[in-house]
Amino acid sequence: MLFEDLATELVVHVYLSCNEVTDITALSSTCRRFRDIYSSSQKLPILETAAETQFGPLQDLTQLLTHNASQPAHMVRSVPFSLALLKQIVHHGHVAEKWCDIYPFKKWKHNYESRRLLTSEERCRLRRAVYRFWLYSRAFHNQEHSRELRATKLVLLRRAALLHNWSTWELAEIADVHAIMREVVQSNVCPSNGTIARKFKKRHPNNEHSLLFNIHLNYPSTAPQDYYPFVPNPLSTHLDNTSTYTSRYASSKYSLHPGHEIGAEGWGDDISHYYVTEDYLKLDPEQILSLKEKAPLKGMVEGYVRSLCQDSDWFTNNGETWVQTLEYVLDERGEDVGEFMGAVTEGEMGVAVYEE
Repeated sequence: MLFEDLATELVVHVYLSCNEVTDITALSSTCRRFRDIYSSSQKLPILETAAETQFGPLQDLTQLLTHNASQPAHMVRSVPFSLALLKQIVHHGHVAEKWCDIYPFKKWKHNYESRRLLTSEERCRLRRAVYRFWLYSRAFHNQEHSRELRATKLVLLRRAALLHNWSTWELAEIADVHAIMREVVQSNVCPSNGTIARKFKKRHPNNEHSLLFNIHLNYPSTAPQDYYPFVPNPLSTHLDNTSTYTSRYASSKYSLHPGHEIGAEGWGDDISHYYVTEDYLKLDPEQILSLKEKAPLKGMVEGYVRSLCQDSDWFTNNGETWVQTLEYVLDERGEDVGEFMGAVTEGEMGVAVYEE
Protein backbone atom coordinates (compact mmCIF):
# COMPACT_ATOMS: atom_id res chain seq x y z
CA MET A 1 0.00 0.00 0.00
CA LEU A 2 1.25 3.43 -0.90
CA PHE A 3 1.80 5.91 1.91
CA GLU A 4 -0.69 8.38 0.46
CA ASP A 5 -3.38 5.64 0.49
CA LEU A 6 -3.23 5.16 4.26
CA ALA A 7 -6.41 5.63 6.26
CA THR A 8 -7.02 9.13 7.55
CA GLU A 9 -6.68 7.96 11.16
CA LEU A 10 -3.20 6.58 10.43
CA VAL A 11 -2.12 9.77 8.68
CA VAL A 12 -3.27 11.77 11.71
CA HIS A 13 -1.23 9.43 13.91
CA VAL A 14 1.81 10.09 11.71
CA TYR A 15 1.25 13.82 12.15
CA LEU A 16 1.01 13.41 15.92
CA SER A 17 4.28 11.46 15.89
CA CYS A 18 6.27 14.31 14.30
CA ASN A 19 8.91 15.76 16.61
CA GLU A 20 9.22 19.19 14.97
CA VAL A 21 6.80 21.79 13.68
CA THR A 22 8.68 22.01 10.38
CA ASP A 23 8.17 18.26 9.85
CA ILE A 24 4.42 18.80 10.00
CA THR A 25 4.43 21.64 7.48
CA ALA A 26 6.70 19.62 5.19
CA LEU A 27 4.41 16.58 5.36
CA SER A 28 1.34 18.72 4.71
CA SER A 29 2.97 20.01 1.53
CA THR A 30 3.45 16.61 -0.06
CA CYS A 31 -0.03 16.24 -1.53
CA ARG A 32 -3.53 17.71 -1.46
CA ARG A 33 -4.97 14.90 0.68
CA PHE A 34 -2.37 15.35 3.40
CA ARG A 35 -2.94 19.07 3.24
CA ASP A 36 -6.68 18.61 3.73
CA ILE A 37 -6.12 16.28 6.69
CA TYR A 38 -3.72 18.77 8.25
CA SER A 39 -6.17 21.64 7.74
CA SER A 40 -8.98 19.77 9.46
CA SER A 41 -10.08 20.13 13.07
CA GLN A 42 -6.92 18.25 14.10
CA LYS A 43 -4.59 21.06 13.02
CA LEU A 44 -4.11 22.73 16.41
CA PRO A 45 -3.72 19.45 18.38
CA ILE A 46 -1.15 18.27 15.83
CA LEU A 47 0.86 21.48 16.05
CA GLU A 48 0.62 21.58 19.84
CA THR A 49 1.94 18.03 20.16
CA ALA A 50 4.92 18.78 17.92
CA ALA A 51 5.64 22.06 19.74
CA GLU A 52 5.55 20.27 23.08
CA THR A 53 8.10 17.73 21.86
CA GLN A 54 10.40 20.26 20.20
CA PHE A 55 10.16 23.26 22.54
CA GLY A 56 8.38 21.99 25.65
CA PRO A 57 7.45 22.09 28.40
CA LEU A 58 4.84 24.46 26.99
CA GLN A 59 3.29 25.00 30.43
CA ASP A 60 6.36 26.94 31.57
CA LEU A 61 6.82 28.69 28.24
CA THR A 62 3.19 29.81 28.33
CA GLN A 63 3.75 31.41 31.74
CA LEU A 64 6.52 33.47 30.18
CA LEU A 65 4.57 34.44 27.06
CA THR A 66 1.43 35.46 28.95
CA HIS A 67 3.12 37.45 31.70
CA ASN A 68 2.29 41.13 32.05
CA ALA A 69 2.40 43.73 34.78
CA SER A 70 -1.30 43.34 35.58
CA GLN A 71 -0.76 40.01 37.36
CA PRO A 72 1.81 38.79 39.88
CA ALA A 73 4.50 36.67 38.23
CA HIS A 74 3.87 33.66 40.49
CA MET A 75 0.22 33.24 39.44
CA VAL A 76 -0.23 30.25 37.12
CA ARG A 77 -1.99 31.21 33.89
CA SER A 78 -3.73 28.97 31.39
CA VAL A 79 -4.48 30.02 27.81
CA PRO A 80 -5.81 28.05 24.83
CA PHE A 81 -3.36 27.02 22.13
CA SER A 82 -3.53 29.12 18.96
CA LEU A 83 -1.49 29.90 15.86
CA ALA A 84 -0.58 33.32 17.27
CA LEU A 85 0.73 31.65 20.42
CA LEU A 86 2.60 29.10 18.31
CA LYS A 87 4.60 31.86 16.58
CA GLN A 88 5.83 33.09 19.95
CA ILE A 89 6.51 29.52 21.10
CA VAL A 90 8.71 28.85 18.06
CA HIS A 91 10.65 32.09 18.54
CA HIS A 92 11.35 31.63 22.25
CA GLY A 93 11.84 27.90 21.81
CA HIS A 94 14.65 28.43 19.31
CA VAL A 95 16.39 30.70 21.83
CA ALA A 96 16.17 27.97 24.48
CA GLU A 97 17.49 25.41 21.99
CA LYS A 98 20.55 27.56 21.36
CA TRP A 99 21.26 27.56 25.10
CA CYS A 100 21.02 23.77 24.98
CA ASP A 101 23.81 23.80 22.39
CA ILE A 102 25.95 26.23 24.42
CA TYR A 103 25.53 24.40 27.72
CA PRO A 104 27.99 21.49 27.16
CA PHE A 105 30.79 23.86 26.14
CA LYS A 106 30.38 26.12 29.17
CA LYS A 107 29.43 23.43 31.71
CA TRP A 108 32.49 21.36 30.93
CA LYS A 109 34.74 24.26 29.92
CA HIS A 110 37.74 23.06 31.91
CA ASN A 111 37.10 19.32 32.36
CA TYR A 112 36.36 18.99 28.67
CA GLU A 113 37.10 15.26 28.76
CA SER A 114 33.65 14.92 30.37
CA ARG A 115 31.93 16.97 27.67
CA ARG A 116 29.02 15.25 25.95
CA LEU A 117 25.74 15.93 24.23
CA LEU A 118 22.65 16.38 26.37
CA THR A 119 19.93 13.75 26.35
CA SER A 120 16.42 14.67 25.25
CA GLU A 121 15.32 14.72 28.90
CA GLU A 122 18.19 17.01 29.86
CA ARG A 123 17.41 19.36 26.97
CA CYS A 124 13.81 19.51 28.17
CA ARG A 125 14.94 20.36 31.71
CA LEU A 126 17.32 22.99 30.38
CA ARG A 127 14.59 24.63 28.27
CA ARG A 128 12.32 24.64 31.32
CA ALA A 129 15.02 26.34 33.38
CA VAL A 130 15.59 28.94 30.64
CA TYR A 131 11.87 29.74 30.46
CA ARG A 132 11.63 30.09 34.23
CA PHE A 133 14.67 32.34 34.57
CA TRP A 134 13.40 34.33 31.58
CA LEU A 135 10.10 34.86 33.39
CA TYR A 136 11.95 35.99 36.52
CA SER A 137 14.08 38.40 34.51
CA ARG A 138 11.09 39.85 32.67
CA ALA A 139 9.15 40.32 35.90
CA PHE A 140 11.85 41.76 38.16
CA HIS A 141 14.72 43.06 36.03
CA ASN A 142 13.15 46.17 34.58
CA GLN A 143 12.71 49.89 35.14
CA GLU A 144 10.08 49.28 37.80
CA HIS A 145 12.71 47.67 40.05
CA SER A 146 15.37 50.22 40.87
CA ARG A 147 18.37 49.78 43.12
CA GLU A 148 16.56 51.49 46.00
CA LEU A 149 13.73 48.91 45.98
CA ARG A 150 15.69 45.68 45.57
CA ALA A 151 16.19 45.09 49.31
CA THR A 152 12.73 46.10 50.51
CA LYS A 153 10.79 43.32 52.22
CA LEU A 154 7.68 43.59 50.03
CA VAL A 155 9.63 43.36 46.76
CA LEU A 156 11.72 40.47 48.10
CA LEU A 157 8.57 38.56 49.05
CA ARG A 158 7.14 39.06 45.56
CA ARG A 159 10.29 37.65 44.01
CA ALA A 160 10.35 34.77 46.49
CA ALA A 161 6.71 33.93 45.72
CA LEU A 162 7.69 33.03 42.16
CA LEU A 163 10.55 30.79 43.29
CA HIS A 164 8.28 29.05 45.77
CA ASN A 165 6.34 27.66 42.79
CA TRP A 166 9.26 25.32 42.11
CA SER A 167 10.89 22.55 44.09
CA THR A 168 14.44 22.79 45.40
CA TRP A 169 15.64 20.43 42.68
CA GLU A 170 13.98 22.59 40.01
CA LEU A 171 15.65 25.66 41.54
CA ALA A 172 18.96 23.83 41.16
CA GLU A 173 18.27 23.46 37.44
CA ILE A 174 17.71 27.21 37.14
CA ALA A 175 20.84 27.92 39.20
CA ASP A 176 22.81 25.64 36.87
CA VAL A 177 21.60 27.50 33.78
CA HIS A 178 22.15 30.84 35.50
CA ALA A 179 25.80 29.88 36.03
CA ILE A 180 26.12 29.13 32.30
CA MET A 181 24.67 32.54 31.43
CA ARG A 182 27.08 34.16 33.88
CA GLU A 183 29.97 32.46 32.11
CA VAL A 184 28.73 33.74 28.72
CA VAL A 185 28.35 37.30 30.04
CA GLN A 186 31.73 37.50 31.74
CA SER A 187 33.68 35.71 29.00
CA ASN A 188 31.94 36.68 25.75
CA VAL A 189 29.69 39.70 26.23
CA CYS A 190 31.71 41.67 28.81
CA PRO A 191 35.21 40.16 28.97
CA SER A 192 37.56 41.43 31.67
CA ASN A 193 40.89 43.10 30.98
CA GLY A 194 42.64 39.83 31.81
CA THR A 195 40.50 37.89 29.35
CA ILE A 196 41.18 40.42 26.60
CA ALA A 197 44.93 40.29 27.21
CA ARG A 198 45.02 36.48 27.38
CA LYS A 199 43.00 35.91 24.21
CA PHE A 200 44.86 38.64 22.29
CA LYS A 201 48.18 37.04 23.20
CA LYS A 202 46.88 33.63 22.17
CA ARG A 203 45.70 34.88 18.77
CA HIS A 204 48.71 37.10 18.13
CA PRO A 205 51.66 35.43 19.91
CA ASN A 206 54.27 37.42 17.94
CA ASN A 207 52.65 40.80 18.49
CA GLU A 208 54.62 42.87 20.99
CA HIS A 209 51.89 45.52 21.22
CA SER A 210 51.15 46.45 24.85
CA LEU A 211 47.43 46.77 25.48
CA LEU A 212 46.24 49.94 27.17
CA PHE A 213 43.40 49.32 29.62
CA ASN A 214 41.12 51.78 31.37
CA ILE A 215 42.41 50.98 34.85
CA HIS A 216 40.42 53.69 36.60
CA LEU A 217 36.66 53.92 36.22
CA ASN A 218 36.76 57.67 35.62
CA TYR A 219 39.55 57.45 33.09
CA PRO A 220 38.35 58.44 29.58
CA SER A 221 38.15 55.76 26.95
CA THR A 222 41.23 55.32 24.76
CA ALA A 223 39.05 54.58 21.75
CA PRO A 224 38.24 57.59 19.55
CA GLN A 225 34.76 59.02 19.92
CA ASP A 226 33.92 58.34 16.29
CA TYR A 227 35.02 54.71 16.51
CA TYR A 228 31.40 53.56 16.57
CA PRO A 229 29.69 55.51 13.77
CA PHE A 230 26.52 53.52 14.45
CA VAL A 231 25.18 51.38 17.26
CA PRO A 232 23.15 48.55 15.72
CA ASN A 233 20.43 46.84 17.66
CA PRO A 234 21.78 43.33 18.39
CA LEU A 235 18.22 41.96 18.33
CA SER A 236 17.67 43.20 14.79
CA THR A 237 17.93 40.74 11.92
CA HIS A 238 19.26 43.46 9.63
CA LEU A 239 22.77 44.00 10.97
CA ASP A 240 25.65 45.41 9.03
CA ASN A 241 28.02 42.66 7.95
CA THR A 242 30.98 44.41 9.59
CA SER A 243 29.47 43.83 13.03
CA THR A 244 29.35 40.10 12.40
CA TYR A 245 32.95 39.63 11.38
CA THR A 246 34.71 42.26 13.48
CA SER A 247 36.58 40.79 16.43
CA ARG A 248 37.40 42.66 19.62
CA TYR A 249 40.66 40.70 19.66
CA ALA A 250 41.71 41.66 16.13
CA SER A 251 45.06 43.37 15.73
CA SER A 252 44.76 47.12 15.13
CA LYS A 253 45.77 46.97 11.49
CA TYR A 254 42.93 44.53 10.79
CA SER A 255 40.26 46.19 12.93
CA LEU A 256 37.29 48.26 11.84
CA HIS A 257 38.95 51.53 12.81
CA PRO A 258 42.72 52.14 12.45
CA GLY A 259 42.80 53.86 15.85
CA HIS A 260 41.11 51.01 17.64
CA GLU A 261 42.84 50.16 20.91
CA ILE A 262 42.24 46.52 21.87
CA GLY A 263 42.51 47.34 25.56
CA ALA A 264 39.44 49.56 25.25
CA GLU A 265 37.40 46.38 24.75
CA GLY A 266 38.10 45.28 28.34
CA TRP A 267 35.44 45.78 31.00
CA GLY A 268 37.76 46.29 33.96
CA ASP A 269 39.84 44.35 36.45
CA ASP A 270 38.48 41.59 38.68
CA ILE A 271 36.55 43.81 41.10
CA SER A 272 34.97 46.24 38.65
CA HIS A 273 34.34 43.40 36.20
CA TYR A 274 32.37 41.53 38.86
CA TYR A 275 29.92 44.42 39.23
CA VAL A 276 29.62 44.80 35.46
CA THR A 277 28.73 41.12 35.20
CA GLU A 278 26.10 41.50 37.92
CA ASP A 279 24.51 44.37 36.02
CA TYR A 280 24.43 42.56 32.68
CA LEU A 281 22.93 39.42 34.19
CA LYS A 282 19.68 41.39 34.37
CA LEU A 283 19.40 40.89 30.62
CA ASP A 284 17.11 38.05 29.59
CA PRO A 285 18.39 34.88 27.85
CA GLU A 286 17.57 36.18 24.37
CA GLN A 287 19.34 39.49 24.93
CA ILE A 288 22.46 37.81 26.32
CA LEU A 289 22.55 35.39 23.40
CA SER A 290 22.04 38.15 20.83
CA LEU A 291 24.81 40.28 22.32
CA LYS A 292 27.13 37.27 22.27
CA GLU A 293 26.41 36.55 18.62
CA LYS A 294 25.91 40.01 17.10
CA ALA A 295 27.70 42.58 19.26
CA PRO A 296 31.42 41.78 19.20
CA LEU A 297 32.49 45.29 20.22
CA LYS A 298 32.12 46.94 23.61
CA GLY A 299 30.53 50.06 22.15
CA MET A 300 27.77 48.00 20.57
CA VAL A 301 26.94 46.36 23.90
CA GLU A 302 26.96 49.67 25.75
CA GLY A 303 24.85 51.31 23.07
CA TYR A 304 22.24 48.59 23.28
CA VAL A 305 22.02 48.89 27.07
CA ARG A 306 21.65 52.68 26.78
CA SER A 307 18.68 52.09 24.50
CA LEU A 308 17.10 49.96 27.24
CA CYS A 309 17.53 52.59 29.92
CA GLN A 310 15.83 55.40 27.98
CA ASP A 311 15.27 58.27 30.44
CA SER A 312 16.02 56.30 33.62
CA ASP A 313 19.25 54.92 35.04
CA TRP A 314 17.92 51.71 36.56
CA PHE A 315 20.46 49.42 34.88
CA THR A 316 23.87 50.65 36.03
CA ASN A 317 25.07 49.66 39.52
CA ASN A 318 21.90 47.65 40.05
CA GLY A 319 22.90 43.99 39.84
CA GLU A 320 20.68 40.98 39.27
CA THR A 321 18.54 39.76 42.18
CA TRP A 322 18.18 36.07 41.34
CA VAL A 323 20.94 34.81 43.66
CA GLN A 324 19.75 36.95 46.57
CA THR A 325 16.18 35.69 46.16
CA LEU A 326 17.34 32.08 45.77
CA GLU A 327 19.29 32.27 49.02
CA TYR A 328 16.27 33.74 50.80
CA VAL A 329 13.98 30.93 49.58
CA LEU A 330 16.48 28.20 50.45
CA ASP A 331 16.90 29.67 53.92
CA GLU A 332 13.12 29.63 54.39
CA ARG A 333 13.11 25.95 53.45
CA GLY A 334 15.89 25.15 55.87
CA GLU A 335 18.36 24.28 53.11
CA ASP A 336 22.08 24.94 53.43
CA VAL A 337 22.93 27.47 50.71
CA GLY A 338 26.60 26.49 50.58
CA GLU A 339 25.82 22.80 50.13
CA PHE A 340 23.18 23.63 47.51
CA MET A 341 25.56 25.75 45.43
CA GLY A 342 28.31 23.18 45.82
CA ALA A 343 26.03 20.40 44.61
CA VAL A 344 25.14 22.46 41.51
CA THR A 345 28.80 23.22 40.79
CA GLU A 346 29.86 19.59 41.22
CA GLY A 347 27.06 18.33 38.98
CA GLU A 348 25.21 16.55 41.77
CA MET A 349 22.16 18.76 41.16
CA GLY A 350 21.10 20.69 38.09
CA VAL A 351 20.35 19.94 34.45
CA ALA A 352 23.07 17.41 33.67
CA VAL A 353 23.61 15.33 36.80
CA TYR A 354 26.87 13.45 37.20
CA GLU A 355 26.32 9.69 37.27
CA GLU A 356 29.01 7.34 38.53
